[in-house]
Amino acid sequence: AKELQEKGHAYPCFCTSKRLEQMRQEQQRRKEAPCYDRLCLSLSEEDIEKKIAEGEKYVLRLRVPHEKLITFDDDIRGKVSFKGYTIDDQVLLKSDGFPTYHLANVVDDHLMDINIVIRGEEWLSSTPKHLLLFQYLGWKAPRYAHVPLLLNKDKSKLSKRQNDVSVQNYIDQEYL
Repeated sequence: AKELQEKGHAYPCFCTSKRLEQMRQEQQRRKEAPCYDRLCLSLSEEDIEKKIAEGEKYVLRLRVPHEKLITFDDDIRGKVSFKGYTIDDQVLLKSDGFPTYHLANVVDDHLMDINIVIRGEEWLSSTPKHLLLFQYLGWKAPRYAHVPLLLNKDKSKLSKRQNDVSVQNYIDQEYL
């Protein structure tokens, strides 16, 4: 995270949860997708240092290049592209210093030498963020394959937390 910030690929955000909620409500009122408005991206180094010195809490956000088209080859879907301005500046480190899924996932995949990620299609929109992180950290990104979701009879997403989740339930149903 420190390396990303030093290279200008991440920036501190001091926005309060109250401000972020008001921003989201206003975006929803205008029928816009909720997305961080980048208010803190314009802070000067002096302002940032002052806020940190005063003990203001902040998160670290990924700086997504809005002018860039992020394209990748998905092993199932083929060529997929996202316009940079449609991708949110994702929080990478929470105010308590704990990494979010996006940063931890990329670091973990790199350290484990993962060469292909097969996951549900609901993660497709996260892929550009992950690819940017791999690029910014100078690491080789894995291949990606986004599979269609498995659905229940009622068309809701199949979940390991629904229906029988205990081995005993299957034993009681006489599964071997």
